[in-house]
Amino acid sequence: MPARPAKRALDVVVAAPLLLLTSPVFALVFVAYLGRPFYRERRVSAGRTFGLLKFRTLRRDVLAHAAGHARLLEADPANLTWFWRRILKPWYLDDIPQFWNVVRGQISLVGPRPCLPELVAQQRAEGVTYRDEVPAGLTGLAQLTKGSEQRYADLDIAYVERSRSLGSLAMVRYDLRILVRTLGVMARGEGLNY
Repeated sequence: MPARPAKRALDVVVAAPLLLLTSPVFALVFVAYLGRPFYRERRVSAGRTFGLLKFRTLRRDVLAHAAGHARLLEADPANLTWFWRRILKPWYLDDIPQFWNVVRGQISLVGPRPCLPELVAQQRAEGVTYRDEVPAGLTGLAQLTKGSEQRYADLDIAYVERSRSLGSLAMVRYDLRILVRTLGVMARGEGLNY
């Protein structure tokens, strides 16, 4: 898929100021952890592997056994501290460091969520290659709904198909609509519940 300068400009114009605006959250997390507040997970975006940056929500002893993928362990409330279980996860605040991934061009604001290399390899073996075609996103159609993994994949594919047919400015408008809807999901606290 061809490069989209307008989409990239939107990413930088939105993500860079948001990094500055969320600096109090960074300060709070640094104080709360008095140490390693971040962790990286290997993910795939536009066919390339990179380190997805997140605030650490798992207890240190649990994170040591995460093997590069904390999401499955985050499903068990016992693995999370109270503050992160009640505040950080429901409003997706653990994803704030990913604005840095956006600024660096590793992901976009909107697109299919970054996926584990093993799952991308499995999809490729099944002939599903959309994760190689577009940058992964901080949010997307799948994040606006609750559903099954297959439903999420269908929504990701629908986004990629739509992006193929839209011009550069139309793509920016489409992404902006998804971003506004994402803010609604966050404002209502419809994130993960523990």
